[in-house]
Amino acid sequence: MLRVLTLSSLFPDASRPNFGVFVERQTLGLAGHPQVELKLVAPIGLPPFPLSRLGHYAALATLPRHEVWKGVEVWRPRFANVPGTGGRLHAAMLTARLTPLLRAIRREFAFDVIDASFFFPDGVAAVALGRAFGVPVSIKARGADIHHWGRAPGTAAQVLRAGQAADGLLAVAGSMRDDMVALGMEAAKIRVHRTGVDLDRFAPRDRAAAKAALGAAGPLVASVGALIPRKGHEIVIDAVAALPGVRLMIAGEGPERPRLVAQIARLGVGDRVMLLGSVAHGELPGLLAAADVMALASSSEGLANAWVEALASGTPVVIPDAGGARELVTAPEHGRIVARTAAAFAEAIGALVAAPPPPDAVRAGAAGFTWEANRDALYAHLAGLVGR
Repeated sequence: MLRVLTLSSLFPDASRPNFGVFVERQTLGLAGHPQVELKLVAPIGLPPFPLSRLGHYAALATLPRHEVWKGVEVWRPRFANVPGTGGRLHAAMLTARLTPLLRAIRREFAFDVIDASFFFPDGVAAVALGRAFGVPVSIKARGADIHHWGRAPGTAAQVLRAGQAADGLLAVAGSMRDDMVALGMEAAKIRVHRTGVDLDRFAPRDRAAAKAALGAAGPLVASVGALIPRKGHEIVIDAVAALPGVRLMIAGEGPERPRLVAQIARLGVGDRVMLLGSVAHGELPGLLAAADVMALASSSEGLANAWVEALASGTPVVIPDAGGARELVTAPEHGRIVARTAAAFAEAIGALVAAPPPPDAVRAGAAGFTWEANRDALYAHLAGLVGR
């Protein structure tokens, strides 16, 4: 039996059901493996009091510190997230908080390996903890943990040292592996570990009926991603504004909302562009199956789950050449990889709306992304580290 301690600051809770849902799905999959016993530590970074009782931190501060989440035993320790430090203290604070907790957990659960599901601060802390408890450590890189924390002045050196010291590394795409190597990590240590998609839930549907369920008709573009600058929603809004009769529905929430609302008003497209807010992951299959195109203008990605879910739904994607885009869009039926400009997005969206590819041909692009394959690859990776 392989005893896994998964460490992830990117994991859902009662106040954030959509937060880290793909880490959750991966973790639950591994926990269901017949040869695995798994416990999870999902730390929560909070600023010092009284900031920890304000805004969205207030809900986080009241979460249970220990619970069973969908059948998995979870600890949610708090660690100090000091504002204005550029993250440089996060990993040290996390390590200090987790050391006594893991010592207590280990009395009842002698974990064989630490599986860090995000590189920073989780991976940096995991390396220190692995040394303290004499177990191997794996760290998975997903996107911003390398593209932001791996390059930020206060944290880049920490990320590199953790990558060099970890026993094994995972990357969501080959492009992410290349980025890790460019930072100075050893290529031979990095295994590409693709995300999964539920091919039963995300599947083609009667598109007209799916649109009707959303109160929409005519050409529809969907976009799925947090309302943050990196996702480039303003580019897709400009593109749709240039396509008369085309609607856009954006699923996501974040600090860019006021700016996007102002943009929509300025362009006079309030009747065609909708900001849906945070949409439960369970409601995304209907949106993606209804759309003629899924467009996301991210400046950087690992390999976005929304891309894979769109293809599984029979909906082609229009995306920039970011992250693992070329590893996913491998045939014309899967969509278009375009320049990160409104004009390029408008042209590609217009072409796909005018000549939609067969949904089954689109769906074929997601065939290799299953949660079963994800689980089996992760088990083999972790068991291999323990076996060494």
